[in-house]
Amino acid sequence: MASTRRPAAHRNPLRDEHDKRLPRIAGPCSMVIFGVTGDLARRKLMPAIYDLANRGLLPTGFALVGFARRDWADEDFAQIVHDAVRENSRTPFREEVWRELAKGIRFVEGSFDDDEAFDRLSQTLLALDEVRGTDGNHAFYLSIPPASFPVVCDQLKRSQLAQPRDGRWRRVVIEKPFGHDLTSARKLNAVVNSVFPEDSVFRIDHYLGKETVQNILALRFANQLFDPVWSAHYIDHVQITMAEDIGLGGRAGYYDGIGAARDVIQNHLLQLLALVAMEEPVSFAPAELQAEKIKVLSATRNILPLDANSARGQYGPGWQGNEKVCGLLDEAGFAKDSTTETYAAIALEVDTRRWAGVPFYLRTGKRLGRRVTEIALVFKRAPHLPFDSTMTAELGQNALVIRVQPDEGVTLRFGSKVPGSSMEVRDVNMDFSYGEAFTESSPEAYERLILDVLLGEPSLFPVNEEVELSWHILDPVLKDWAKKGKPETYESGTWGPTSADEMLARTGRSWRRP
Repeated sequence: MASTRRPAAHRNPLRDEHDKRLPRIAGPCSMVIFGVTGDLARRKLMPAIYDLANRGLLPTGFALVGFARRDWADEDFAQIVHDAVRENSRTPFREEVWRELAKGIRFVEGSFDDDEAFDRLSQTLLALDEVRGTDGNHAFYLSIPPASFPVVCDQLKRSQLAQPRDGRWRRVVIEKPFGHDLTSARKLNAVVNSVFPEDSVFRIDHYLGKETVQNILALRFANQLFDPVWSAHYIDHVQITMAEDIGLGGRAGYYDGIGAARDVIQNHLLQLLALVAMEEPVSFAPAELQAEKIKVLSATRNILPLDANSARGQYGPGWQGNEKVCGLLDEAGFAKDSTTETYAAIALEVDTRRWAGVPFYLRTGKRLGRRVTEIALVFKRAPHLPFDSTMTAELGQNALVIRVQPDEGVTLRFGSKVPGSSMEVRDVNMDFSYGEAFTESSPEAYERLILDVLLGEPSLFPVNEEVELSWHILDPVLKDWAKKGKPETYESGTWGPTSADEMLARTGRSWRRP
């Protein structure tokens, strides 16, 4: 007798909202960029928006609005975007994609204190809701100095652009720096949160959008291999390095008085520390991920005394490759007596059961030996080596190195016997490279972060408690440095001041040469 059982209903995987293998597409919306004439908007934001459109991740109902003090028509601004996209986009330029994107490009002329300009912005967005179907959903990207945040937020509140209506959303995106110390960060957060609730505030830390940074979570929590050794039982210390080989010519207006510690350690490097040291979250829901990072930052302490466990420097003349370069004090715009540090290093400890006794060394600098960002977990030496000392003379410590940029990937360093008739052990590397392992190129960090803003996914964005805890860690170091006069001069093209080497040498350690 033939079976009468009906076949199981076919399930379309494209309609499974829990399947995370497929990228999500943003719903109808618009993005307003304040500071649209700046370098960041031209080099990163506009190209990222085009790349998202080119990858099919923006809705047909999308609009881009620029706001600035320029006498531009919509067509003038569209040409600016076009030129920025042609020069800086990651994906190939396609005319049909550009034509569709250009239909939603608008420009509003005005200053931040101009009521009429914000009224025109409100009318422009209402018109786009009708013409482009942006459905009343608007994101405001503040690519402007923090001093301008209060007036822009007040204008958005006055013009009722910040208030969501009928289930539509309003979101604000803030670029760093998030203040210059703990007090200013709290004031800044209070200003922003008086207009936008915290779940509508997206603080951009572009390092968190990098594939290799997100891979820290996959490396740790998708592999049982690393979990047993990811603790003070096996790890001697952790080094987190962000080095650049460029100087600060042309950036005096932003950088002078800010310095390397405020510019990089307070946000990028402390966020990397939190991802390395955090416990496994219950899930990757934004609240769970943020809660674990907050626990780590709450438990992070400066290693005392600060004099012996921090270092700062300022680059002097030297050679960068085969090019002779000047020191900071000879760069245009910097005062001859500037005390702004271009190199900063600090030693921290995470006061938890997993990490007790493990120092975390964070360093960043300009005009260093090469451009590199990496996280190195350096393991303790084997408690007993049954070898003659000459057999292991070239054997260092095991290390797991996560390369954030460039040449993104992971390296595992361990000892291996040298081929031959004698027993000689030296370091070798086992290497994973993103460029070789995957056929598709990684999206730019701003692509991922802008898409997350439009989707309302806050996992990769620090909340105000993280920002304030980071300043709580860094403030004592900055106050100590302020009492000490000038930073130590180091030669361009080297790896920083001698005080940084001495900082580790006191404990029998040394900086890795990336």
